[in-house]
Formats: sequence, structure tokens, C-alpha cells
Amino acid sequence: MIDRNHPLPIKRQAELVGISRGTVYYHPEPIPEADLRLMRRLDELHLEHPFAGARMLRDMLAREGTVVGRRHVGTLMRRMGIEALYRKPNTSKRHPKHAVYPYLLRGLDIDRANRVWAMDITYVPMARGFVYLCAVLDWLSRRVLAHRLSITMEADFCVEALEEAIAKYGAPDIMNTDQGSQFTGAEFIGKLDEHHIAISMDGRGQWRDNVFVERLWRSVKYEDIYLKAYDSVSAARAGIAAYFDFYNTRRPHSAHEGRTPDEVYFASLGALKEAA
Repeated sequence: MIDRNHPLPIKRQAELVGISRGTVYYHPEPIPEADLRLMRRLDELHLEHPFAGARMLRDMLAREGTVVGRRHVGTLMRRMGIEALYRKPNTSKRHPKHAVYPYLLRGLDIDRANRVWAMDITYVPMARGFVYLCAVLDWLSRRVLAHRLSITMEADFCVEALEEAIAKYGAPDIMNTDQGSQFTGAEFIGKLDEHHIAISMDGRGQWRDNVFVERLWRSVKYEDIYLKAYDSVSAARAGIAAYFDFYNTRRPHSAHEGRTPDEVYFASLGALKEAA
């Protein structure tokens, strides 16, 4: 793992072992076992009912025999990075230092790979504890281009995933994200500007604006994460990487008439080369 006395910079050590820089400096506070179980159930309920806020989730838990206060549910939701997704007036006030960008995909004809990428973060429950997962997704093919795990929600693991995707596949025309601080901060926006990538952001609480990433989270959780209940970050990293390889190369998609994301992605790139 990380050797703080080694002459190799900590940043480079983190890259070599596949962890984010923020993870190296983070000192976690212990979370009660009861809260971890509750967070796992909240994650499941949120996937099934993304419109449910803290009050509704509290009531759903009560019907299952778990009595917990609305405020505590809200606290855990914030820690998990989830919120109710629904249409509402745009009345929220953004931090004055955060950039604001419009949603560019409405009515856009996304007819080729690398036209639009999407990116998001989700909570990953484990047997003991939890981590956060971010992924870069090609909009047309649904192919997962890069991903990272982190024990914090700092921006660095998102930047690292973005850098990997660009290094492997070149830059897209447009990157679509939500308005989370990881995606509105200077480091992430600067990386997009560096590669001349147009920036598109979902309306706050508008889950349909990034629907394909939401579907990816549902797939990876129900088909892998919930079933395996990883007992360590290293096990989660290896297992999720294996799942995404399966997802890209062998899992057929009904939206693609049974083809895999790899088949659609590389066929699109091949067609572009022939047309050039």
C-alpha cells in the first residue's frame, strides 16, 4: 500500500495501487453497524423509488418494522450523496463560486460514439462500511469507459476517471453531469476546458436528464454489489471492474437489439473511420 517515507510521490503511489489521492489523506469516522444496515436499505429503496424523500423513506422503513426519525434518514441520505429526484421549480440557490451550465442534450441527435459522455457518482454498500463509485459512460453505446472507487466524495477520483477515459478514447464533444460539487469545481471544469469539451449539466433533481447512468447504477447494484456484499475496498474494486468488463463485452442490451455496449461503441467508431 502507501509508504509515506518512500521517495516516490504519494500521488504516484496512489495511481499505481489504483486508489484516489483523497483516500490517502482521509481518516474515516466510525459508523455504527445499525446505520450501515440502514444505509444499505435506504440505497435499495432509493433505487426502487427515486422520488422518495426522507419523510417517505422514513414511513417505508416504519412499515418494514424499522423505526427511525426523518432527520436521521435525511442525515444518512446526505452522507450517501442521494436525494429525491422529481420535477420542481428551479428555486435552489447555488454557491456563488460554482459554475452554472445549461443542459445541452434536449433535442440533440446523439448518433455516434464519443458525441456525448455522461458521468455520475453512486453509493456502494459493503459487508462492513461503504465506498463511492464514479463512472464515465458513452451515451450512445452505454459503454463504461472508466470508473473509480473512493472512500470520500472529494473531486479527485472523478478527475482521475475522466483523465483515464480521455487518455484511452480521446475527448468527447460534450460531457453531461449533475450539479454536484465534484463536477462544478475548478479541477474538473478545468480538465474539460483543457480538452475543449462542452459542458452540460442536469437540472437539479431531474433524473431523466442522466437516465442512462441511473440505469447503469441499477444494473451494477442488483447484478453484482448487492449479491456479493464485498468485505473490503480491494475486493469491491476487483469485483466491480470484473462486472463492468462483463457489462461492456458480454451483457446484451435490449435497447441495442441484443448487442453489447462494446459492439455498438466500436461499430460506431468504425463507421466514422470509413466515412472519413
